[in-house]
Amino acid sequence: MSTIDPVMKLDSGLEPVARSPRRHMERRRNLRRHVFLLIFAGLMLYPLVWMVISSFKPSNLILSQTGLIPSEVTLENYSGGWNALGTPFTTFFINSGLIAVGSILGNLFSCSLTAYALARLDFRGNKLYFSLTLLTMMLPFHVLIIPQYILFAELGWINTYAPLLIPKLLASDAVFIFLMVQFIRTIPKELDQAAMLDGAGPFRIFWSVILPLMQPALITTTIFTFIWTWNDYFGPLLYLTKTKLYTVPVALKSLVDTETQSGIGIMFAMSLISLIPILLFFLFAQKYIIKGIATTGIK
Repeated sequence: MSTIDPVMKLDSGLEPVARSPRRHMERRRNLRRHVFLLIFAGLMLYPLVWMVISSFKPSNLILSQTGLIPSEVTLENYSGGWNALGTPFTTFFINSGLIAVGSILGNLFSCSLTAYALARLDFRGNKLYFSLTLLTMMLPFHVLIIPQYILFAELGWINTYAPLLIPKLLASDAVFIFLMVQFIRTIPKELDQAAMLDGAGPFRIFWSVILPLMQPALITTTIFTFIWTWNDYFGPLLYLTKTKLYTVPVALKSLVDTETQSGIGIMFAMSLISLIPILLFFLFAQKYIIKGIATTGIK
């Protein structure tokens, strides 16, 4: 049963508007939800805001004055940080970009071919190979560090980008293979049979029929490969010891190691600059991220 609020009357002379208790409670519930979300967003953004403000403070004041309002503002962290390691930070951005692009191309090529073979081709041991691929997803990465390092050292690949790029060409990321296999299985097999009637072989079917329909899975692979590779710290730290070969994460850590406490401001300033490619990538690819996650079922 609805109630009439006598206070709510329209100036135009229309009938009083009824405000049901349910609607009033819903508005109060939405208000509480928005207040909670604003508080939660403030807590989540506080470290980022603090880092932005600290990057404009002199290094000796960052840890002694932890408030958000700086007593002194300087740009020395940005001007001095760009060449703090003796190599321009541009070099580290180029190195990270090359590794990220190479990793993306390698994953797209190798994982899509492997997924197509496991999902469509009928050969002996198909299910066994797919099961082994899934098992590698459960194997801790740390178990493989020592044998991989010994192998790459014997091949003379230390201080080169080969340990970071060659495995991508060999379908080493099982998660993307699993994602693509599941996606290919949703494509009707009648398309393959129609192509076979036209004389197409397995590779022609893959290139002309399957690959164009895999766009959501390929976009998802591209996005996550870029983010994971750009932010990867351990791999480049393990195989690259020359400064001119460093990627952005390794260079940022080296700023603190070499400059100790005085390098904190420089590290904050360069960290903010290093976020720019990720933010730009996210802004341009956000609709594909949502579409890819929704299509492939990644959570």
